[in-house]
Amino acid sequence: MTNTTEEIFTEQLNCWHAKWKDFLNEKTLNSETGRKHYTHKRLRSAHAGLKRNLPYLFTYLKYPELNIPNTTNSLDGGVFSHLKKLLKNHNGLRCELREKLIDDYLNRKNPRK
Repeated sequence: MTNTTEEIFTEQLNCWHAKWKDFLNEKTLNSETGRKHYTHKRLRSAHAGLKRNLPYLFTYLKYPELNIPNTTNSLDGGVFSHLKKLLKNHNGLRCELREKLIDDYLNRKNPRK
């Protein structure tokens, strides 16, 4: 996704949906209840999520002055891994204290202006 534009991605997503529409609409009959449900629920959910969040996926291109990175790699490799280690070291904390620890950690990393 980092090498495409919103227009190209939208067109490719629409083409993918047109190609696989019948597959996505397949239903399976539950023999116990007699009710039908979508066979590929997770795939349908992923597609719906992309469609729903499409206006936000290319925000980094719409507002270049904000210097938004085009990936979350810096978060995955830096902030979250260190935070996970911190939480692992304090794994006996109650839920409320864990939330305070996370809030304090994130506020120190990125103080509000």
